[in-house]
Amino acid sequence: MAQDDEKTIDQLNEEADIAADYLEGLLDIADYDGDIEMGIRNNRPVVQIVADDNDDIKHLVGKNGEVVDALQQLSRLAVQQKTGERSHLIVDVDGFLKHKRQHLRDIALDAIDEVRETGEPVDLKPMNSFERKVVHDLVREEGLRSRSHGEEPNRHVTIYLKASAVDDDQHYDDEYDDEADETGDVEA
Repeated sequence: MAQDDEKTIDQLNEEADIAADYLEGLLDIADYDGDIEMGIRNNRPVVQIVADDNDDIKHLVGKNGEVVDALQQLSRLAVQQKTGERSHLIVDVDGFLKHKRQHLRDIALDAIDEVRETGEPVDLKPMNSFERKVVHDLVREEGLRSRSHGEEPNRHVTIYLKASAVDDDQHYDDEYDDEADETGDVEA
């Protein structure tokens, strides 16, 4: 299936079901109690793990969301193995992505305010591509422009005032591939 082709609701639900089964198996192996919730947001299957035990949740999130990232990649591979197609599945653990997105928005809004006050560009700390995308999207919404600079893992975003109408077409120049774009494009 071409990347531009949209999947049907049934295909997205199938991907969520496959991922949920896979994650339930992993939780059983790790002896973690957790509920699996499935849905579709922004034309993507979403699987969320919700647990009552805060210690289990902390382990499933990991430092800076590294475990969530790993669970998502493994789940995407499980879906691809069953369907033969690449998945844009999002895996979240107890709302981690919503909190992460809000934190990134706060950082970006502070930088946007600084750019507006000083007129000078502001460099943010290095971020992964999901984090950069959140920032680029917010900068565009706020009417400024941004650009990513540097090499991974030190790639960062610089926020600028919009210089002219020509800049309208160049909101950001980051490279997004669906493997690195997220730990989630989940609307909060």
